[in-house]
Amino acid sequence: MAKERIDKVLSHHGFGSRKDVKKMLRAESVCVNGKFVYDPGFQVDIESDEVFVAGEKIILQHDLYIMMNKCADVVCANRDGEHRTVFDLLDESIRHKFLGGDLHCMGRLDIDTEGLLVLTTDGKLTHVLMSPKTHAPKTYAVRLLSVPDEEGRASYTEKFSCGFWIDREQDESGFECQPSRLVWKGENSEKIIPSLLWEDCDCLLTIFEGKFHQVKRMFSQVGNKVVFLRRVAVGGLVLDESLPVGGYRELSSGEISLLSQRS
Repeated sequence: MAKERIDKVLSHHGFGSRKDVKKMLRAESVCVNGKFVYDPGFQVDIESDEVFVAGEKIILQHDLYIMMNKCADVVCANRDGEHRTVFDLLDESIRHKFLGGDLHCMGRLDIDTEGLLVLTTDGKLTHVLMSPKTHAPKTYAVRLLSVPDEEGRASYTEKFSCGFWIDREQDESGFECQPSRLVWKGENSEKIIPSLLWEDCDCLLTIFEGKFHQVKRMFSQVGNKVVFLRRVAVGGLVLDESLPVGGYRELSSGEISLLSQRS
């Protein structure tokens, strides 16, 4: 890891502006590896150096990766004049700029959709996974207004596996939906996603693109309606079934690597 200036490190870890950090340095409030630091240009190794501010050890991070179990009625935006945002659910201690950049949503979920949302400062990873060229799988647990019979389920599954045309919606143009994977409850579904994550749903749908309202429009196109939607997986990362709705936690290094794996 390349070294960074101490004023940049502390500023990006929530200790105010670089001007504020300079005042802290002059006041002998900052120690690196047991020695007071006065020079704002002092170089710090994020991975190996120990930094203390006012006697308290600071956990240094270049990037932050968060798994959130998004609740309904919040939007995936930094700010919104009408609704709460996912950032309002976060503790103030992590709502600041990191060395890797600003905390942002890796993709979005509609206001009425629950489930797995990844927030990160890693813009490079977000770009790779959200690029249409990547075809990163995203799996949703779906509850339908009308559950088809066995013949109807087979028809849905075949149609979804082949891909089909989706009609225009409002200002969004129609598009050719790419092949997707549809699994109904009882079809060895527990081997794909823990049952607790979709016990109140009818099927699991995995798509490999991310068009506007895509899942809802897909079922609408075949004459049905989605009444509840929960994202349960992105890439190889599955939503932690113990995470309460509206809760969040940091991802482990192993979970971060799962994001880029195809399920």
